[in-house]
Amino acid sequence: MTEHPTSFERPQPGVDPTEPRGARLRSPAPSPAPGVEAPSALPVQARSGDTAPEAAPVIQASNSTTGKTGRTGNNEDMGMNPAGTGPEHSQPAATEQDTHRPRPVPDGVPVQPGGEGERPQSSISSEERRTGQGLSPGRPTPMRRDGDRLRFVGAATRRIARGIDLDEIVMGLCRATVPTFSDAILVYLRDPLPVGDERPTGPLVLRLRRSDRIPQQERDLEDGILPVPVPENPTELDALGTELCEVQPGSALAEVLRGVRPVFTDTPAAHAALPELLGEGCEFAVPSGRRAILAPLRGRRRVIGAALFLRRPDRIPFDPDDLLVAAQLATHSALGIDKAVLYGREAYIADELQRTMLPETLPRPTGVRLASRYLPAAETARVGGDWYDAIPLPGSRVALVVGDVMGHSMTSAAIMGQLRTTAQTLAGLDLPPQEVLHHLDEQAQRLGTDRMATCLYAVYDPVSHRITIANAGHPPPVLLHLGGRAEVLRVPPGAPIGVGGVDFEAVELDAPAGATLLLYTDGLVESRLRDVWTGIEQLREKLAATAQLTGPDHPPPLEALCDEVLDMLGPGDRDDDIALLAARFDGIAPSDVAYWFLEPEDAAPGRARRLARRALSRWGMEDLTDSVELLVSEVVTNAVRYATRPVTLRLLRTDVLRCEVGDDVPQLPRLRQARATDEGGRGLYLVNRLARRWGATRLSTGKVVWFELNRN
Repeated sequence: MTEHPTSFERPQPGVDPTEPRGARLRSPAPSPAPGVEAPSALPVQARSGDTAPEAAPVIQASNSTTGKTGRTGNNEDMGMNPAGTGPEHSQPAATEQDTHRPRPVPDGVPVQPGGEGERPQSSISSEERRTGQGLSPGRPTPMRRDGDRLRFVGAATRRIARGIDLDEIVMGLCRATVPTFSDAILVYLRDPLPVGDERPTGPLVLRLRRSDRIPQQERDLEDGILPVPVPENPTELDALGTELCEVQPGSALAEVLRGVRPVFTDTPAAHAALPELLGEGCEFAVPSGRRAILAPLRGRRRVIGAALFLRRPDRIPFDPDDLLVAAQLATHSALGIDKAVLYGREAYIADELQRTMLPETLPRPTGVRLASRYLPAAETARVGGDWYDAIPLPGSRVALVVGDVMGHSMTSAAIMGQLRTTAQTLAGLDLPPQEVLHHLDEQAQRLGTDRMATCLYAVYDPVSHRITIANAGHPPPVLLHLGGRAEVLRVPPGAPIGVGGVDFEAVELDAPAGATLLLYTDGLVESRLRDVWTGIEQLREKLAATAQLTGPDHPPPLEALCDEVLDMLGPGDRDDDIALLAARFDGIAPSDVAYWFLEPEDAAPGRARRLARRALSRWGMEDLTDSVELLVSEVVTNAVRYATRPVTLRLLRTDVLRCEVGDDVPQLPRLRQARATDEGGRGLYLVNRLARRWGATRLSTGKVVWFELNRN
């Protein structure tokens, strides 16, 4: 919404009407003469038909900073027109010729006295300006006219409306009212706050969300602003407010909140509600008279809190028109809080959706270490289409995936989740990388004609120290070697997922031990300030410079490397969300691998036991011989019973002992409870009881059954 200045508002550049130091309109007020009633609330402009006694002469106060006359207080600091200098719609200032002209005022509102005892501003000493001694305690409120109130409400509501989240809105209310409208404010909000049409359960509980007061040092004389006199016995405003209060049904506080309208605390209902809101005994610290307003905060559906506006005893009390100001402030604040809660819930849902689509933790496959990062495009838009994944595969391999769906909406996040699930399913079938991308392309076309995404799928084998990569329109990965050399891998770019009718090509490359593969999305290397290839070159140089810090024989720590990569982003480089996956290749040494082929014959289980016994003896793991022989015999027996091709047997020595048996039969074995009369069916039961972990994975050429044992 665009703000248009009105004809009666000419704000001073750089001054916020609600700022504490620029908002207080303080003009010297004369002390009332004996027998003259003390000044009450702010006089407002006269309305036609009203009559009032003849007004006392109005004495012009000289401005302490500019030395000009005809200005009341420090109106220019609030962005208001000085009296007599504004457009034709502003209130003219009193001049010497009209000082004896009767000025009509509303009934019951006395005029500012100008009798004996009045001290002109020029006669006030600097010591009196600093301490406030000698000044009249009945000081005028900052807003002297109806126009001032309108300008204050406009500036305050604009400040409240600038807030996006709950804390900003509550802070805007506090900063807008203190000290211009009140000396202190206490804001209570419902705990928990209801969201939208959600019906709250349980009792109504109010929690003190924020309280603001005028700091004592701001009462000193600064920039020509007269100080508020410091009372000899300070009030207990600083000790007001309890952290939590429960509103009992039918109580005085419940009745005041149900009434919705702001009320003075000197009314019977509000006076009875103060002990419940502030705590027993605290109500006596509230200034007497009409120096406190209790304003319920009502959202669209229900009361969501309350605000207590307070003025010190050395300041003139509120008047009935101030109830309208408090009502406006409470209404705008409550509606803003209501919208902030709704926005917070939507942001929470989007954030949870994004987080559930990404892996909560990365696996720890054998022979490779992993680290990842994800950064949203902005704090206010935490959803996007970038994702990463690491999927363990049979044979101690691991699939590394990174992708980017077009857009930054909830739809993009939902499509990303579907593609990630599809990729996990295809990885479980142990399909080649190019076949995985082909099926992802078909899935994207089924989701819609405009569902475009890029993806890079790589499979790392720690035994052969090789990696197979297929690309679908994604930026190429960067490989950081152990010596500190960083290279951009030459991978066929391919077409994005969703184009349809495109063949994908896979390449097989060396993955030496100690090297680090970095997969990323284009948000890391592309922005409005640089193209994608410039960003890739900067990334390569950043990796090489980071590797030089640790020396040629030690690769940089993986987590620290990810942080260093993200540090290359400048302030204007965050145009897109970023997904980052780093893999450190440790591999498995050939001396820790034993591999055999077994013919599918009856003698295969016995030969498998002898081969396993020799390997364990060579590795110094004779204490596992009995368990390994028993489990290998059972698994190989099940394999050769149905296999038509040679059966593979592989032992891997890492932090655990892993045994893998492969055959050409796609049916996976199932664990079942054998009956007492059954002659078989107990092999997997023994594996389940003795092994640390076990499982079976279907391959494109058959299946692999594996189990692991702890090394003693």
